[in-house]
Amino acid sequence: MRKIYYQYDPQRRVYRRVYPTMGKRFLSWMWRLLLSVLLGGVFFIIYWFVISTPQVEDLLVENSRLQSQYRVLSRKVDDALLVLHDIEERDDNLYRVLLEADPVSDVVRQAGYNGTNRYAELTDLTNAELVVNTSQKVDMLEKKLYMQTRSFNEVVELSREQENKLACIPAIQPVSNKDLKRTASGYGYRNDPIYHVRRFHHGMDFACDTGTPVYATGNGKVVFAKWKSGYGNLIEIDHGYGYKTRYAHLSKILVKEGQRVVRSEEIALAGSTGKSTGPHVHYEVIVGDKDVNPINYYFMDLDADQYEEMINLAENHGKVFD
Repeated sequence: MRKIYYQYDPQRRVYRRVYPTMGKRFLSWMWRLLLSVLLGGVFFIIYWFVISTPQVEDLLVENSRLQSQYRVLSRKVDDALLVLHDIEERDDNLYRVLLEADPVSDVVRQAGYNGTNRYAELTDLTNAELVVNTSQKVDMLEKKLYMQTRSFNEVVELSREQENKLACIPAIQPVSNKDLKRTASGYGYRNDPIYHVRRFHHGMDFACDTGTPVYATGNGKVVFAKWKSGYGNLIEIDHGYGYKTRYAHLSKILVKEGQRVVRSEEIALAGSTGKSTGPHVHYEVIVGDKDVNPINYYFMDLDADQYEEMINLAENHGKVFD
């Protein structure tokens, strides 16, 4: 019910009804509206922050669950980055070394996003540090995986190009020697068994019976297959790519000059021809017209332990046959 106001008239000694102006009425309404809004806001704040509702509790539970998931995701990304780092190390230090390719530079692997602030929109979120940190890790993982995929594609292409080269590089022993017992003398200075002076031995000797099969250690072309002073019956194979091998003191030559041979193909029989004190095979590896230690070219025959054992046997100044 609307209020009615009266004002006393002392001259006439009566009460007269007062009618407020439109301005006063409008002002009164505005004050009432403002008071209602303020009271409503106070009640809403009390209801939202003090009185818990099922919806608010659900939101809090969901927020906590999302935080836990982000922490789990962050740990998984860390684990994935560690695995990827191992793959990068193997790529640079094994695959690319074998293929004689340069490693992928750290600048390329660690390339970022050109300074663009990709995470600005995340900084206003609750737990922004966790969200931004995890997002950065995911982006880093994605970038590194992309670069590693490109690197492996390049390695595959290089391996295809190098397949023929790998087949040609000397990679096995010239005689069957799984137990390494036929290893007689290695590369380096040795006492000459005939002249009894210290001389440089340019290859490795493998002690074996006359008639023991001798094998090509890589694909190539026979460029010499006859007698040569000091070497006796000698075979020389040009493998291409700057590699050559020699097989000396043979009892019988089974190939001809100009013939193409493949790795593990039987090319001769061991013997004791030329400057020799007993049946054996003298084996040399030449790289770029310079003889090198053959012990480093048995990687298809020897594992790490056998390689160490052969080094010890080759360093032993045992019996030298030539």
